[in-house]
Amino acid sequence: MERIQLKNGLRVVIEKIPTVRSVSFGIWVKTGSRNETPDNSGISHFIEHMLFKGTERFDAKEIAEQFDAIGGNVNAFTSKEYTCYYAKVLDEHLPIAVDVLSDMFFNSKLDHEELAKEKNVILEEISMYEDTPDDMVHDLLSRAAYGDHPLAYPILGTEKHLLAMDSSHLSNYMKEHYTIDNTVISVAGNIDDSLVELLERHFGHFDNHGTASPLTVPAFNGELLYHEKATEQNHICLSLPGFATGDDLQYAMVLLNNAIGGGMSSRLFQEIREKRGLAYSVYSYHSSHADSGMFTIYAGTAPKQTKDVLDLALELLQDVAVKGLDDNELRKGKEQLKGSLILSLEGTGSRMNRLGKNELMLGQHYTLDQMIEHIEQVTADDVNKVLDRMFSEPFALSMVGASDSAVKDMRRDYFVNLRGN
Repeated sequence: MERIQLKNGLRVVIEKIPTVRSVSFGIWVKTGSRNETPDNSGISHFIEHMLFKGTERFDAKEIAEQFDAIGGNVNAFTSKEYTCYYAKVLDEHLPIAVDVLSDMFFNSKLDHEELAKEKNVILEEISMYEDTPDDMVHDLLSRAAYGDHPLAYPILGTEKHLLAMDSSHLSNYMKEHYTIDNTVISVAGNIDDSLVELLERHFGHFDNHGTASPLTVPAFNGELLYHEKATEQNHICLSLPGFATGDDLQYAMVLLNNAIGGGMSSRLFQEIREKRGLAYSVYSYHSSHADSGMFTIYAGTAPKQTKDVLDLALELLQDVAVKGLDDNELRKGKEQLKGSLILSLEGTGSRMNRLGKNELMLGQHYTLDQMIEHIEQVTADDVNKVLDRMFSEPFALSMVGASDSAVKDMRRDYFVNLRGN
């Protein structure tokens, strides 16, 4: 891995992989829904869409044709803390990808007519999302955990605020947040020494410096939120406090998550799906942010089985809270994590993503050997520290379904005293 700066200070992270014929190229911007306000909720995602709608050189169709003509892929995504524009192309076509993506980044027209059409596209995206209760329940959970904090804002925004936005709102937001200090270029694949000159040519004129707005650390509220919807299943999320990106206990948290619900051999999957047949989809995950994190359990099940699924999940969590992980689970978890880590880095896209996110959010990088060493060094004591944090607050709970009878009387402080907190 190589880290350089262009003459204007723009950070570039590079991983040369001479054994492949592709290159993944990404422009990462440290802004997402947590950087928004109640009045411009959804603007980061709106900008992501609009950058594909045309520049002075290319209209929206021509942008797509540029990549189709070379057999490449171009896309983007917005998260709570960053936005990424990326392409994967054959190594010989990297100059085309850099040319088109940089043009989109700097010269998008934000045309009024295209703006109106794209608003409707995003409103359809919101409607599609609201018709997907197993997605909706996770946003509901963010509000149950973080209340009115910006980390709870929906990435897609709301109809009211989207309809009020015009091109000046988008361009002003970009001037404030799309700065050199907030931007990283990440490249992974079969590249040569001409890359730096290529990037200087297309990004060297970038001169929008700025200071990132300070972030406020969210409190973990541990509330219950229910959304009534006519569904065949109840969709439930239960969340506990987790760890920030880069925290020393991050690897212990991931190991614990794997044991609880991170795979087919996990306790949740085996107990609820395999042994009892009470759910098709049941799992857990850990999400990290710059200054906070959440551990979450999700399950979708029939209304008549909801209480049984919740009781089993609580029983499982209680067992983990009291006993922790045994040596066998810790050993298996380490091997599982090492395997998934190595396999996840086999593609140029995943390597580009890792480089960009690490530079943007951490400002540091670890080699694969260093990450494996961190995994190996996790101890039972580290796992216990994670458990102390997880069970220090009442859990947050969200549900989308036809009835809240299974959750409305739950004691969300159930675990708080199990570990002497």
